[in-house]
Amino acid sequence: MLEELREEVYRMNLELPKNGLVSMTSGNVSGRDKETNYVVIKPSGVSYEDLKPSHMVVVDLEGKIIEDSLKPSVDTPTHLYVYRHRDDVNGIVHTHSNYATSFAALGKPIPVYLTAMADEFGGSIPVGVYAKIGGEEIGKEIINSIGDSPAILMKNHGVFTIGPSPKAALKAAVMLEDVAKTVFLALLQGTPDELPPEEVKRAHRRYKEKYGQS
Repeated sequence: MLEELREEVYRMNLELPKNGLVSMTSGNVSGRDKETNYVVIKPSGVSYEDLKPSHMVVVDLEGKIIEDSLKPSVDTPTHLYVYRHRDDVNGIVHTHSNYATSFAALGKPIPVYLTAMADEFGGSIPVGVYAKIGGEEIGKEIINSIGDSPAILMKNHGVFTIGPSPKAALKAAVMLEDVAKTVFLALLQGTPDELPPEEVKRAHRRYKEKYGQS
């Protein structure tokens, strides 16, 4: 079932340790099939080096396991809540990447200090209030606070990114950690100037319309 999506979600999960976004078995990637609304997600507690496409767990939007005998990620309720409330989202990534999570630990958003942030995110990276792990609380806070951003920092927890596909959500997670590191280093030396809102909008629009191949 959903072999192509299983393969994509599997490959995107492998990108998490490859890009230094997770340690041991933490973190996860999921993807939603638009036709069935089934969700494919990483199994709980399985090492990345041991993962196979067949290990990816298929669940419906209420969390019922449709195929596979492995338990899905403990973050599955969070992913499913977001999918149920955002029709435009078909990929979600969760990490505890160091630099971005350092801002989450402080409960601080990341202002737009860099053109790369304006291009990729179109605004500051918001931070959500603390929410308990294990149920739908985190998902509710993501929906409440993420706005138009593809990324959010959850206070005292970590990073969630969303996108129209698992690959897009992964790109947001990688880019977020990259800019968070640069901002972190800049703040050690002083306080950078934020880009004006109108310049952020202009840069983001240009990036969306002009970047890449047609």
